[in-house]
Amino acid sequence: MNITIINGPNLNLQGKREVEVYGNGTFEDLLSSLRQRYRDVDFEYFQSNVEGEIINKLQEVGFSADGIVLNAGGYSHTSVSIRDTVAAITSRVVEVHISNVFAREEFRHQSLLGSVCVGSICGFGLDGYRLAVEALRGQ
Repeated sequence: MNITIINGPNLNLQGKREVEVYGNGTFEDLLSSLRQRYRDVDFEYFQSNVEGEIINKLQEVGFSADGIVLNAGGYSHTSVSIRDTVAAITSRVVEVHISNVFAREEFRHQSLLGSVCVGSICGFGLDGYRLAVEALRGQ
């Protein structure tokens, strides 16, 4: 099984920015943990702060990956183009947010992506990525 994890803007700062909201764990540690836990899964990881690069990556892997874990960051609330790309591809996509977006600013309460994903996970910190992998493995 192959799963691609795609992270959007500012997620390269995980463990450094707003640790009271996002925690102090690094994404490198999380990815290492996922690879050790799920030895039957081939993980690919991609992060970009650029909307078009995220779209390009979704198009690149979206017809061959068994699943995609997508944390589009702030683009979740603003990008019709990422939403349209997720709708166009055939790979199953799980939307992840580290923080509980519903306990934050009102503009974060609306996700443009949720309706075109197989599910959404938010508020469980970095463990949300593991939960997304579990969901993709179980489908």
